[in-house]
Order: sequence, then structure tokens, then C-alpha cells
Amino acid sequence: MTGWKFAFSRRWAGYLALTILFAAVCSGLGAWQLARRDEALTELFKIDSNFDSNPVPVTEALPDLTAFDESQKWMPVELKGTYVTADEMLARNRPLNVNPGFEVLTPLLLTDGTIFIVDRGWLPTGQEQDAPDTVPAPPSGTVTVVARLKASEPDLPGRTANGDQVATINLTTIAARLDQPTYTGAYGLMDTESPAATEKRPAAVVKPIRDEGPHLSYAFQWFVFGLLAFIGLGWALREEYRSVNAEDPDERERADERSRKRAAKPRNDAEIEDELLDRQLT
Repeated sequence: MTGWKFAFSRRWAGYLALTILFAAVCSGLGAWQLARRDEALTELFKIDSNFDSNPVPVTEALPDLTAFDESQKWMPVELKGTYVTADEMLARNRPLNVNPGFEVLTPLLLTDGTIFIVDRGWLPTGQEQDAPDTVPAPPSGTVTVVARLKASEPDLPGRTANGDQVATINLTTIAARLDQPTYTGAYGLMDTESPAATEKRPAAVVKPIRDEGPHLSYAFQWFVFGLLAFIGLGWALREEYRSVNAEDPDERERADERSRKRAAKPRNDAEIEDELLDRQLT
């Protein structure tokens, strides 16, 4: 089978199909990485737009108890009310710098009679029990709190908690426990409270690091892998053509020309050393 007829065989059709499949998988993975990058950029935009903005009244940001839009993540809101320490809760399984711990959730009874859940910060797991050693008391009386909004978390099946602990910050579940009108669209990560508590507050949330991740470079690599698959297929096709048509006069002439070019090509030191070593051995 001379010429290019071999390229239309069932074997090469299979090679082509595998190459197309591999390239399609690479393209899909590249597109997935681009989608991941878009998600990361969206999160960065929320941080840039909201984290350091001026606080607004909670009733302005959240006109009703269920209101919240993802574009409001990290938005500072101002609240005025009284902490309900009797209903304070601990969100379990909250690591910080690989250390296990809890987040302290304290209901804030606002002046209009509604409840807003304030995450006052993080505490480490105690030395001898599955709970913090101590929970710093919030300030008593009327307090003004600035907190950054976060969405209610989903209720994860299989995760349970007892007593004053909760498995997730699912505001609907917390509202049912409190049995009072409670904001269920979002809760707040405390930034400041005035007057300040007499005890040192739990560890505050820090501004997220501005990093979009390596998704763009990963996407580029996957697209290159898909392209290289076709380049490799073309190289293999060319090599088999030369092998199949080795006795063809035109192909033999081209092979001789390639040999002359390789012989005329300047050699590097390693190639010269290899040639001298071969001569010594022979």
C-alpha cells in the first residue's frame, strides 16, 4: 500500500478518533478551568466592591427577612440592638489555620423586634472537651454592631450537633430554634461593636487574600495538550508515510537530502565527544 492510501485504513481512522476524543476532553477541561477563573474573579469583585465600603443600615441592605443577593457578600451593615446571650450558639467544625474550632453565633435583638445572627468570631477547641474552654461575653445593653453579610449556609445531611452547637449556619434552622422573627437570607461577620466587650473578642474574620488562582494557566495548558495531540498524529502519519514509501524514488531522494542536511548541521560538543568515544571503542 503505497502513497497515502494507508492513511484511510481502519487503523488510522481509529487513531484519528482517539485523537479527537483526547482533544475534546482537553478542551472540556480547559473550558472548566476558565469557568473556575470566572467564579474566582466574581468573588474578587465582591471583595473589592464591598469589603471596605461604608456600612449601610441593615434595613436598607436587606428590606425583608429573607432578602439577600450574592452580590452583597462582604457588604458592611450597621445594626443596633441587644445581644440575646441565652440563645448564643456555636458553629462546629470551623478550622482556622488548620486548627479546629468554633464560630460564636450570638443573636442580636434589633430595635424593631427582629433577630439578626451575628458571627462574633472564632474560638479554638478546648483542651479537654469538644467545645471552647471559655466563650467571651458580648457587651450588655444596647450595642451598635457593624457586620459583613454572608449568605445562609445549606443544611448538610448527616451532620448533627447537640446542645448549643449547630452543624452549619443554616439560618432557617436557627430561626426555628429561636422561634422569633429572624433574618434568614444572611447573617453577619462582626467587624466592630460599640461599646466594646470587656473581654477579648473571638478572632475576627480577615480580608480574604486577593488571588484568582492558577486557572488561566491550567486552561492554556489543557488547550495546548489538545493541539499537541493533532501535531503528534501528523508526525506519526508522516513517519509511516516515509516508511511505507521508502522504495519510492522521489521519497528516497528526499531521504538522502535529509541525511545530507543532518550531516552538514553543526555539531555540539556532546555529539563530538560521543563520536570520539565511539571511535575509541571500535
